[in-house]
Amino acid sequence: MKNFVLAAKCLIVFLAVLIVVFCSIYRYEISPISKDSTKKEIVVTEGSTWYSLSTVLFENKLIKSEKFYKIYIKLFKPGKLEVGKYELSSDMSLDKIIAKIEEGSNYNPDDVTITFREGLNMRFIADLIAKNTDNTTDDVFDKLEDSKYISGLIDKYWFLDEEIEDERIFYPLEGYLFPDTYSVSKNSSVEEIFGLMLDKTNEVLSKYKEDIKNSDLSVHEILTLASIVELEANKPSERAKVAGVFFNRINTGMSLGSDVTAYYSHKIDNWDGLTMDQLSGCNAYNTRGSCVIGLPVGPICNPGVESIKAVLNPVESDYYYFVADCEGNTYLSKDDLEHSKIVNQLIDEGKWCDQ
Repeated sequence: MKNFVLAAKCLIVFLAVLIVVFCSIYRYEISPISKDSTKKEIVVTEGSTWYSLSTVLFENKLIKSEKFYKIYIKLFKPGKLEVGKYELSSDMSLDKIIAKIEEGSNYNPDDVTITFREGLNMRFIADLIAKNTDNTTDDVFDKLEDSKYISGLIDKYWFLDEEIEDERIFYPLEGYLFPDTYSVSKNSSVEEIFGLMLDKTNEVLSKYKEDIKNSDLSVHEILTLASIVELEANKPSERAKVAGVFFNRINTGMSLGSDVTAYYSHKIDNWDGLTMDQLSGCNAYNTRGSCVIGLPVGPICNPGVESIKAVLNPVESDYYYFVADCEGNTYLSKDDLEHSKIVNQLIDEGKWCDQ
């Protein structure tokens, strides 16, 4: 009898230890792999099963063990696995990963992702829309020429006004379509895509409403200068300095003298160089010519938030000129003589890419 009691006690202790060990292993195996919250897109294809999904999850460093994952699936028997795309991250525990996949996917095979990077003008935007959706570039430009549509947008968005209806402006929404990555359907209309981009602009500009209100410039003027800064300053850290130079030139009645406005004024999208006639050409955009003192008639590209912030908070200085080298470093100077010396030095050192 004593032997039986002893054996029973030993068995109980063994089982208790076993349970503790199992619970420890369980907690470890279902815990997140890391604290990295970066989203990873996982695609579940036709014919995939919960078990076959283990390899995809393991290779993407979302689970610690394929074997334990399969044991977990066998024990808890999750619901139907749907074909689609899922965004998961390494900071999610195994049970949360399973629960997220069980929710199902909103994936639509007609969905596309379009990235409009900072500094693209309307011609590039039209091209990206045409390449990724069922629209043509003509659809984009036709919508921009629809005066009733543009007028409706002015009524809808606080940051749009009659300035964009100036007949000298190439594209009324230039500068107002916020650069970002957007998910749209291939059959989305131009109006729908523009709506997403304008809503994003509203979201971004609303954060700086007080700064905009306190500025001496209108929203249109802020975005116009920001678009020039976007293309002139190669590094984000240099943008507020470049903005400050432009403000100095504006405040003293000088022309901006910006090459990028000359390129835009001729609708030239490469940087192969302009002739003297093109540089001095007279239109409402070209600040290298003699016709524009101060800001051009409108934005020349769609600037990012850093360029907008640079215009709202420029670096004050007594500089009136700048030039960038091949590595994007910006050199400021106070007068034309100092500017010429810097340019010649960069040329001698092989660092001036505009030669």
